[in-house]
This record gives sequence, C-alpha cells and structure tokens, in this order.
Amino acid sequence: MELLTFGHAGLPAIVFPTSCGRFFEFEDRGMVDAVLHKLEHGHLQLFCVDSVDAESWYNRAAPPRFRIARQVQYQQYLIQEVLPFIKACNSGPGLATVGCSFGGFHAMNLALRHPDIFHAVLSLGGAFNPINFLNGYYDDDCYFNLPMHYMPNMSDPWYLAHYRRNNYVLATGVDDMCRNDNERMAQVLRAKDIPCRLDIWGDGAGHDWSWWQKMLQSYL
Repeated sequence: MELLTFGHAGLPAIVFPTSCGRFFEFEDRGMVDAVLHKLEHGHLQLFCVDSVDAESWYNRAAPPRFRIARQVQYQQYLIQEVLPFIKACNSGPGLATVGCSFGGFHAMNLALRHPDIFHAVLSLGGAFNPINFLNGYYDDDCYFNLPMHYMPNMSDPWYLAHYRRNNYVLATGVDDMCRNDNERMAQVLRAKDIPCRLDIWGDGAGHDWSWWQKMLQSYL
C-alpha cells in the first residue's frame, strides 16, 4: 500500500480517493493545489491513501463475502498502519477524514466507526450506500460498513457522546447524482441529535472535480 503526504504541520487529514482511485488522484485532480497555501503555512497536512475498491466493493468477479472481507482488512490497515504513521508525523490534536464521491463513503464510515479517533469529516458529493454492490448478500460485516444501516440503530451512549462532539460536513451540488444520498445521510445523523452541516451548492453544481476544488477551499 502506498500513500502521499502533503504539508508539514497543522490539522492532519486522511484523504480517500474516488471509486477505485489511487493515492495520487487528489494531487492529479488539482485538489492539493486548491489548498496549497494552507499546506505551505502549516495549517493542514494531507495523508492521501490508496484504495482497494477494485478488490472489494467493485470486484464483480469475487463472491460478495470476499468483497466485504477485503473492506474489513482495509479498515484494519488504516487503523493499524496508517494511523500510527500519521501520529509519528504529526502529534497535533485532532484528526479528520476527507473524500469525494465513494471516497466520501470511506471517510464517513471510518470516522463513524472510530469517533474517538476521527473528530471531523468532510465529504464532497459522498456516495454513502453501496449496498447494491453486494448482490443481495448481507452479514454483520456488511451491516457495520454501511453507515445508513448501522447509524439509525445506534443507541450506545459512548458513541453518541463522541459523535455529538465531532464535526460532520456534507457538501454536494444541486445537480449532483449523489445529492439524495447526502440528504439521507444528514437526516440519519440529525435524527440522533448529531450536529451535521449539509450544504447543497447551487449554480448547477455537479459531481465533478471542478466543484470539489471550490468546496475543499471553502471548508478545509
């Protein structure tokens, strides 16, 4: 697994690529340049991770049980390997997750699974409900990797207390194909009294990097 680091100090953030994307996607798509001044002045540090989407959710050739098992392994990698690396590079308080489209799903899912570790989420055009990728297969690992499934049933006081101290931002466009997912995700969080900022950008904003660059500059 490879990753790229940008910046030297400030708020550390794990950045997830879009569907089947690579660790260099954020840089290639102009997202790093969009917040370059914050990186150079020590306000922000990005850790752009690789994905295994092609081996998990998008692996149509593999049985669904294998796909979800690969997702579980991916989360273990993030917690057991990436997180210690981040802590060794940046000892500052706070840790965020960031992602566009399917990267927004990963950002939200990881942060909701570990609300004591990740204190903020920025999702841009997040695609939050990949249940259809599993061809009807469903088990506990599926359930606990689908925020729209486990969050409506969340009642644990420890988790709820942490969620309510954290910061969740969902930005999408009026013409974004994932707009409904974002509205539903915000509704699920707010139903649990979890503060969530949902911004729907106008002016024809869609599901594209040109809009995500502007959103990143506005929120991060």
